[in-house]
Amino acid sequence: MLKEKTKEWVRQNMVVLFLLVIVILFGITSRTFLSLQNLINITSQMSINALLATGLSFVIITGGIDIGVGSVAAFAGIFAAFVGLRFPQATLPVTIIMQIGCAVFIGGLCGTFTGLMITRLNVVPMIASLAMLTMARGAAYVVTNGRPVYGLPSNFEWLGAGRYFKTESMPLGILPHITIFTLIVVMLMHLLLIKTVFGRHIYAIGSNETVAHLSGINVKSVKLRAYIISGIMAALGGVCVASKLNNGQPASCEGYEMYAIASTVLGGTSLMGGSGSVIRAMMGVAIIAIINNGMNLIQVSSYWQKVIMGLIILLAVILDMTQKQEKK
Repeated sequence: MLKEKTKEWVRQNMVVLFLLVIVILFGITSRTFLSLQNLINITSQMSINALLATGLSFVIITGGIDIGVGSVAAFAGIFAAFVGLRFPQATLPVTIIMQIGCAVFIGGLCGTFTGLMITRLNVVPMIASLAMLTMARGAAYVVTNGRPVYGLPSNFEWLGAGRYFKTESMPLGILPHITIFTLIVVMLMHLLLIKTVFGRHIYAIGSNETVAHLSGINVKSVKLRAYIISGIMAALGGVCVASKLNNGQPASCEGYEMYAIASTVLGGTSLMGGSGSVIRAMMGVAIIAIINNGMNLIQVSSYWQKVIMGLIILLAVILDMTQKQEKK
């Protein structure tokens, strides 16, 4: 009986245990990994992926997928950069409002388009989001002629590159603004998913769409809103990237969708839908960020890093499939 309970506990907390193992491993192999400065840098590095994975959690729990989030992020960052150029004298609060407004507008527009293709035209989610991936990336290159948008005002980088608590030893500051912003947004999305009727409908649709429909849930409306949320969260990530770089790059966030999907699934969100949470997705985000950071510190080749990340994505899918089979 005790053995069964132990196995069940290990299975339920596998992500946490894996996280502890890699922290210990990199702590031993690198002197600087556990330094305060590096740990703070990790929180900043994982912020973009955290925003994308949060939005993806809503979509994946419904049983869908959105592989266009990286391109939507890039396009939103470009759009925000153009707005920043248009209003160089804007005050800091106005600049932040414009950045967030750009994200909501572009992300909402892209998410609505993807969601309508899926819910109204019955396009397969993978194909619909693949179309968005291509269109948004192409639009980013078209509007910029393939060149970065630079020369932005200093206020523009406050959200992505600014820090609180400046000291003599750390003149740039200790706590990144982007970390605080991400924490606030993630917690709001977590509460939306677990504390609202909309969140319960998300889980119901992912568990059994037919039963959800017969229960009176407007399945198409809920799915559409899930894709809109995914688009907005992706756009927020893209705006943060542009702010961090203080320019708009049409090639930014390329491949980020794979990291976000891997993080979400590693955190326990099933690709089949019906289970998962934003908080557990953050565990997956932390694993991806720590592995990336640790491999850089121990100077693993960038080519091998891609191989390792590919294996992690494969592992995440295998774990998801294994857990589904065990439940059956």
